[in-house]
Amino acid sequence: MSATAATHSATTTAAGRMAALARAELTLLGRTKATLFAAVFVPLALPLSLRSTVDGMDLKGTGLSVGSVILPSAIGFSLLFAVYSSLVSVYAARREELVLKRLRTGEPRDSEILAGAALPAVMIGLVQSLVLTAGCAALLDIGAPEAPHLALLGLLLGLVMWPPLAAVTASFSRSVEGAQVAAMPLMLVSLLGSGTVVPLELMPDRLASLCEVLPLTPVITLVRGGWTGGLSASETLGALVTALAWTAVAVFAVRRWFRWEPRR
Repeated sequence: MSATAATHSATTTAAGRMAALARAELTLLGRTKATLFAAVFVPLALPLSLRSTVDGMDLKGTGLSVGSVILPSAIGFSLLFAVYSSLVSVYAARREELVLKRLRTGEPRDSEILAGAALPAVMIGLVQSLVLTAGCAALLDIGAPEAPHLALLGLLLGLVMWPPLAAVTASFSRSVEGAQVAAMPLMLVSLLGSGTVVPLELMPDRLASLCEVLPLTPVITLVRGGWTGGLSASETLGALVTALAWTAVAVFAVRRWFRWEPRR
């Protein structure tokens, strides 16, 4: 088999097609300075600004420390800004540029197009989360996780859940600018109500119960539980079910309402 034939064969598999789309999207992302800055640098800076807020919290009796509050929050920031917010812009921009419409005339399936476009943001989110984990472990002296499988599960669920949520959000906007506006409600609610800025343990019970069903909450809960080891089997199952339910709803909504052509 010639090199050209081998290359063509590799790109005609689902993995090869998504890898090619991801490489192209990474190149385009590098040319969009504002999106790249928000995806790469904002999540790294936000945990530093959160430190003074957490220092002022009364964490006695909650089983939490400054490190176990900031670390899950840092991963939450990465999912919201590096994955969700950047992908809302990516999907809206590629739709308005007719890139998605042209891709549908080729070999890639719809799911491959969306997944390939999401891969660079997901990889940025993954690398960021690992860097932030190492940084928090070094600077905040939080030690090793007591249940590392829970922290890993929470991170993976977040990386899977937020791309389809971004695609759904982009579906209801008419422009890239409109997409960013459409993304703000879920971002603000997630920042304020998912234990990202204020842990659920410090909220009134009724409010905390409502916040438990937000899409970012199970990620924060599992990652935090991975470090503290304080999650019961029922709490772990509840977080897992909530995350999977949001993912399933998002995937259904994408299949039902995602728009491949510009909105007029």
